[in-house]
Amino acid sequence: MDEAATFTAFAGQRGLAAGSLQTVAAAAKAAHDQGHEPILVFDDATGRTVELDFRGAPADVLARLPTLDTPPKPARGRPKLGVTPREVTLLPRHWDWLARQPGGASAVLRRLVEQALREGADDARMAQEAAHRAMTTLAGDLPDYEEAMRAFYAKDDAKFGALTSSWPQDVGDYIRRLVARVAERQGAA
Repeated sequence: MDEAATFTAFAGQRGLAAGSLQTVAAAAKAAHDQGHEPILVFDDATGRTVELDFRGAPADVLARLPTLDTPPKPARGRPKLGVTPREVTLLPRHWDWLARQPGGASAVLRRLVEQALREGADDARMAQEAAHRAMTTLAGDLPDYEEAMRAFYAKDDAKFGALTSSWPQDVGDYIRRLVARVAERQGAA
């Protein structure tokens, strides 16, 4: 994806900041220093929390930020192409089919992966998983959480909106934003 990575921080159920990791970490450090607990920072693309070390001055916290986009170093394979060898486990009939395809198994697998990337189905699934993770972390103990989760997976937007309307505003707004991203990606797929 070409989107810049975005993050969102919460102090309890109150939104602190959204934007780059540096911006959000600085706001989270300030809230932490004021005694706000717990501080949660979410990677908006995955819904996972990002662990930050708040020890020291704000500059120390920023210096210790995780590098999230560092690709692994290529191992053996075709180093000039950045090829990384991995093991693929298939049934014998799959290997037979691949053997009959022009270009061999690797070429066919690359074409299939490229096609899936172009179609964007993976983006929709990843957005759905991100919304699920964030909703579970932030709203798992809120009223109507389970019903809201069912409405989310049933794609019942009206029911989902009604069930989440009583949630703390910042939590509800964030979750609804992530859920809207799922609908966008499913429409694009």
